[in-house]
Amino acid sequence: MRGNVHTMSDLFKQLGLPHDAAAIEDFIARHEGACVDCALPHAPIWTESQRAFLEQAVADDSDWALPAEELAGMLGH
Repeated sequence: MRGNVHTMSDLFKQLGLPHDAAAIEDFIARHEGACVDCALPHAPIWTESQRAFLEQAVADDSDWALPAEELAGMLGH
């Protein structure tokens, strides 16, 4: 059973990125297609610490997995 429900804004904040709605939309627009050929953590847009966090979030199916999967979908187009 999952504990916390994290939003996309929460995920961006956790990744150390600007996390207001406009900044998130801009990030997605600038990096659209980054996940077409790879999983979210392996997209060439992350720092090593961001990559490690995303790998852990997805691998553990943690509370962060849902917004991470949503972001992967947005970046996969």
